[in-house]
Amino acid sequence: MSAITNPWTTRTRSAAPSAEVRFGPLVGHREDDAMRRFRRYGLGQFIHFGLYSIPGNEWHGERPASLAPEWIRAWSGPNAPENWPDTYDRLNEVFDPKALDVREWARQAKRMGARYVIFTTKHHDGFALWPSVHSDYTVAQSPCGRDFVGEVVDAYTAEGIDVFLYFSVLDWHHPGYTTTVPVDEVGRAGWQDFLEYTRAQLLELLDRYPAARGLWFDGTWDASWVASHEFTYRLEQELRERRPGLIIGSRFRNDEHGARHFDSNGRLLGDYEQGRERKLPSDHAMLDGHDWDGVMTIGPNAWGFMRDTGDEYQKTADDLIDLLMRCRSMGGNLVVNFGPDGEGRMSAYEGDIAEQLGGWVRANADAIYDCGHVDIDPTGVGWLTGDRDRVFLTVINRPVTGVARLRLPADASRVPVTARLLASGRELELRRTDIGFDLDDAIYYDVVIPRDFTADRAFVIELTLGAAFVGVADRADARM
Repeated sequence: MSAITNPWTTRTRSAAPSAEVRFGPLVGHREDDAMRRFRRYGLGQFIHFGLYSIPGNEWHGERPASLAPEWIRAWSGPNAPENWPDTYDRLNEVFDPKALDVREWARQAKRMGARYVIFTTKHHDGFALWPSVHSDYTVAQSPCGRDFVGEVVDAYTAEGIDVFLYFSVLDWHHPGYTTTVPVDEVGRAGWQDFLEYTRAQLLELLDRYPAARGLWFDGTWDASWVASHEFTYRLEQELRERRPGLIIGSRFRNDEHGARHFDSNGRLLGDYEQGRERKLPSDHAMLDGHDWDGVMTIGPNAWGFMRDTGDEYQKTADDLIDLLMRCRSMGGNLVVNFGPDGEGRMSAYEGDIAEQLGGWVRANADAIYDCGHVDIDPTGVGWLTGDRDRVFLTVINRPVTGVARLRLPADASRVPVTARLLASGRELELRRTDIGFDLDDAIYYDVVIPRDFTADRAFVIELTLGAAFVGVADRADARM
């Protein structure tokens, strides 16, 4: 069985499978058009919106001690409002975000450079943002009477942005949901009813919104869902049959031994690694060639709207540029989360972040979208991306020496032959540097960053690749 220490930061595997697994992966590494498109997304947007957007993580001046805003329905303890679950569950009666213009959301995402969006169709509270015929707790029972899922699919698709549907399995509203494995007949009957309800809603989403490209799952960790491995295996089969080319993340289900994301032999349970909430891989090698994305909050851990962020750090555009290029350097996508308020408005800070990030992405698009990991040693000054003909160095930490140095294998067949600043096209001095380290199986290329060049944030150096220099330095070996 694979030895997995932490599946989202470091991962080690045994050489050969050792567990018998009947309910393992349904697909292997995909090379179809849908997955090739996924690899080119680069940047995405996540939107957490729902009933929890109304309180904004507080109620009548009180705030839960340690809950993210979208979890506020679980508020308990001495400062929780009296009968809080009942109060929260009736927020659908006032849910009417009149200021919400989904087309403006989509235009903002387009300006930011997002190529896909993940939208919350139903969060843990069970409230559906589409008029589901399988539930009495949806937008159809709210004053707004709108289909927000449909609006998002239509508006974002019109802007050329692919839509993935977030779906929480965990459901506080459904009477049959339980966190533990049912032990009596009544509990088992309620749980079976919940499973059929979940199946019906997922198939309904696929049928209602054929333009949606994938499903992004949440709330699949409870023992009850883990024990339903045969049901979830069959359901994944049905979802894929209903929508050929559908992209499903690794968070949906587990094998019969309880292994999640990866089965008990370390094989990915889905089309891509979907579990990196505010986490990034330690290095490219640990990914084993899997596709992946990392979803990231702007604050420390607020996915839904937060009325008062207080003194909590809010990520800057520079932070997100750094994270974006770090993800791209390992072949992954960065998805930046936005949490509109109860009226459907993005915050001014979110809007500013989107515009700043978008300006940088437009200027440096060649280094982001159609590029991925390159097998070159880290430089220490930033992140490397590239394709067959070019390498891009995003300089995050400008060297005081004015020289950005790349270390390549001595037998590299293609090496840098020209260098320029990507945003402006300014040519830069490039030189092959013979350092003369003994027993060093490498060659070095230095890019000189002009001292009169100023930049107020990260910048990208484009290096064009060409045939390698064939000369070999003739030196005597150092005697030991």
